[in-house]
Amino acid sequence: MNTNSRNVTYSTVGDYLLPNLTLNQPRKPLGKYGRLRRTYLMNHRPVLYHTMLLNGSLYPHLMEVEQTAESRMRQSMEQLLKQNPAPDKAQNQLMWVQHMNSLKAQAEELVMTELIYS
Repeated sequence: MNTNSRNVTYSTVGDYLLPNLTLNQPRKPLGKYGRLRRTYLMNHRPVLYHTMLLNGSLYPHLMEVEQTAESRMRQSMEQLLKQNPAPDKAQNQLMWVQHMNSLKAQAEELVMTELIYS
């Protein structure tokens, strides 16, 4: 039997020839938004998820979503801060933290709607 068809090598395990397959492992772990997008695709768009997984385009797509989401978060936070300036951090830290958390939640909601769950 030919053990090297189409540049695939095989190993003998007992009575069977098993292909030596390796997956291209991601170089960089996914961040929060990439993982959320992956979960969304797995649960709500399984055909697209499996197609992308099999043709090797899933990880690049998830990394692109991650980078775009991070960039959009920064831009949204800057814009929201211009529209709604934060209180003085030195005088009232708790109000500053509350204000910043509120702005972050608004920015994240936009990112989730536009990039993750679409």
